[in-house]
Amino acid sequence: MTDANTNNDDRLEAIQAVVDRVTSWQDGATEGTVAEELRKGFGEAGVDVSDDDLTKLADAIEARHGAVSAASVLSA
Repeated sequence: MTDANTNNDDRLEAIQAVVDRVTSWQDGATEGTVAEELRKGFGEAGVDVSDDDLTKLADAIEARHGAVSAASVLSA
């Protein structure tokens, strides 16, 4: 496995961890709250996520009210 693949896997793993954390305690929260908590979590994890990707993830959390696959959302 190349370093680029490892870095991408690590990045996706960190993104998924933040998504899981926010999903678990933000069920039913407004989109603004979810996006704010995602942004805060990504900052704490040291992961840079574009505004577009952050919006996609927040929308998925709001729509699904359950487990969200960051890989699936970001590849769509």
